[in-house]
Amino acid sequence: MLKKMGVVGALVALVAGSSLLMSCGSGHGRRSALLYVVSQSLFNLSSYSLDLASGDLTLITNDMPSTCAASPASSCGLPTSITTDPTGATAFVLSQNAISAYTVNDDGSLSQPTAAATLASGQTAQGWAVTAAGDMMFVISNGGSNPTDCNVDGGYTADCPAISVFSTTPGSTTVTPTGNACLINMVSQPTCPYSLSRVPTGVSVMTFTPSGGSAQTMLFVSSNHDLTQSHNDSELSVFSVDSSGNLTEQAASPYLAQAPNPLSVYAVNTNPPGPALGGLFVYEGSQAAVTGSVSGWEVCTVEDSNCTQADVQNGNLAIAVKPTTIGQNPITMLADPTNTFLYIACYAGSNIYAFRMNSTNGALTALSPALVPTGAGPVSLAIHPSSNNSNEFLYVSNNTGNSLIGYDLNLTTGDLGSPMAPVIFTPGNPYGIAGR
Repeated sequence: MLKKMGVVGALVALVAGSSLLMSCGSGHGRRSALLYVVSQSLFNLSSYSLDLASGDLTLITNDMPSTCAASPASSCGLPTSITTDPTGATAFVLSQNAISAYTVNDDGSLSQPTAAATLASGQTAQGWAVTAAGDMMFVISNGGSNPTDCNVDGGYTADCPAISVFSTTPGSTTVTPTGNACLINMVSQPTCPYSLSRVPTGVSVMTFTPSGGSAQTMLFVSSNHDLTQSHNDSELSVFSVDSSGNLTEQAASPYLAQAPNPLSVYAVNTNPPGPALGGLFVYEGSQAAVTGSVSGWEVCTVEDSNCTQADVQNGNLAIAVKPTTIGQNPITMLADPTNTFLYIACYAGSNIYAFRMNSTNGALTALSPALVPTGAGPVSLAIHPSSNNSNEFLYVSNNTGNSLIGYDLNLTTGDLGSPMAPVIFTPGNPYGIAGR
């Protein structure tokens, strides 16, 4: 059974940053076809070899290192997410109270964890987003159970929900707090949180380069409960991120969510590499009283059917996709490597919905079939290239079903083949998955 947190939105926010596209790089002679899975029951990691022809998973070991450098492992809190860096040389696990770092050995095994970072006292991580370059991590956390001093965003107060920013270098296990309001007085564990006046549920990051300009990074945070009377309960906040990790909230932020109770958020650049004007979209998964939905926004970099000239001048978001009904509890989203197709895992519905994204206006067109079944309680998605250029493999971890399932993903149509035979996850309660 899924181990939930005692706060609003915790169930669905745990994997916001764990649904990361997996790298297939095999630099330094490392094996490329590996999958790592976090267990919330045993607070450890399991590893699987991946057959690049069939997609089949074979257990290497279900007794890999702990998800926490301290003892007992539970002292770091529940592990929620794992990511490998772009070089394939290191891995990081996010738990509720800490980030653990690992060196990936030549045979794909992981070193014992080191304590990379500890969250500020009173903060409980709900998820993270990591830049594609692997140089910054953004952790959202809930803060105290009854915060009373969260009237102004940006000024750090210890019991308020927060965003913490960490910098790292690909290939290194060192993680350094950075960005706004870094509390360097805590010498042993400095923290750099940016306070929020609303409870975050999901986080996503996007970096793009406008034609003739320099790279820009934007951070998107969904929330479903406000701690003041200044906002609405269901919102999407937008931040610009500078090279030092400082966050600046956009002038028009926060935006009222198109559907109540947003649970997840995912930013995607549908343009090919090169000039990135237009084609920047942000999708939100929400859960109403009965059904789930997905809606979308465009980041206005060009004037088009969604964005006015004023929107472009101010860098606003504009509504691109009205709420579309999907399964219950859309907990996480992931695009294919070409940023053409969007896959949404629905926790209570135990299925994955698949859409084609229109690179001009962000419209979502359901694939046929529009959904495929998963095991019970899907929580994380990951994609790995196959040995055939026409397809990839998509994997899902099923938390309450204690299983992993793979699908053949057609890169031309986006269609998912019939589920592969489920792999029983014996440690129990799989959550974040990642690989290389």
